[in-house]
Amino acid sequence: MVKIKKDSPLFLHSIPMVLQIILNVSLVLLAVILCFLLIKELIIYIQLLMQTGSNDYTVFLEGILNFFLYFEFIAMIVKYFEEQYHFPLRYFIYIGITAMMRVIIVEHSDPLSTLLYALVILVLIIGYFIMNLTPRDRPESNWFFKK
Repeated sequence: MVKIKKDSPLFLHSIPMVLQIILNVSLVLLAVILCFLLIKELIIYIQLLMQTGSNDYTVFLEGILNFFLYFEFIAMIVKYFEEQYHFPLRYFIYIGITAMMRVIIVEHSDPLSTLLYALVILVLIIGYFIMNLTPRDRPESNWFFKK
């Protein structure tokens, strides 16, 4: 990353700030849109529960997982602002696992594809486990690698 010198023109100092403002405004707009979609998904799910004769569990599970995908994206945007404009990697892993579970539930007709999707979930879980093992700011967290 190139550092801007103190004696450089004023507009060079304002470019990162303007881009950060644009990013923040667009994320707030995205969060508002996701909130509306979350409420819409909740209404659709309630309507599915009220219907009689609909016993297809995959439709219910798909609705629940869609709800959680919206919820996780909104939570990730909230964390972005709480952690001083930084997206925690674990939220991307949560979203990936939930999305792959949704794909398995909705499209489970091909056994090989289902196995590959399950392997993707396993890789994501292993990645999450490794991420939690590696000490970032806490060198005393080597409980797994005891001597």
